[in-house]
Amino acid sequence: MIILLFHLVGLIGFIVPSLTVLFIALVPWHLLLMLGVIVYGYGNLDGRLLLFALVTFIVGFVAEYTGVHTGWIFGHYRYGETLGTKLFEIPLMIGVNWFLLIYAAGVTLQRSRLKNILVRILSGAMILTLLDVLIEPIAIHFDYWHWLDAGIPFKNYACWFALSALLLFIFEQFKFKRQSIVAPALLIAQFAFFAVLNLVY
Repeated sequence: MIILLFHLVGLIGFIVPSLTVLFIALVPWHLLLMLGVIVYGYGNLDGRLLLFALVTFIVGFVAEYTGVHTGWIFGHYRYGETLGTKLFEIPLMIGVNWFLLIYAAGVTLQRSRLKNILVRILSGAMILTLLDVLIEPIAIHFDYWHWLDAGIPFKNYACWFALSALLLFIFEQFKFKRQSIVAPALLIAQFAFFAVLNLVY
């Protein structure tokens, strides 16, 4: 599957020193590729997916803007250059990333045996918070973002959980038909990618 293949290639690129600079520069393009794969895997594209993507992008971007410029959400941090082009000091790709993660977690829980919506939302938010625990050290190491606080504040994880839960609640309102395995594959690939990098670095 293309998602697993590209994460494997990316993993090699991040680990091999002679390739690292090149692969860091490819991070925004990797996110756009994953976006394309998710949209393609959706099947017959309709306005609901586009609307959900737009809502998730905006909510995620506004949350990050608030976090960076006030410290009220997540804590005090600044974005580096790895995620590419910025608007108001926030990488545009961060909105794309929020969509990818929320959609992947939402579909994964949708495909599970959990019937209760609240349980799915809270479980998905917990899964994404655990993923953030893996992401944080690697993000700092590779200039995705940097904390101005002494260490990673607990507020970051609390707000990550809360924002994830809010966006997963929005996901549930769209009542998407049962989706393919593509989105869960992305979530699994993300966990594997950052877990291995944490072992290496």
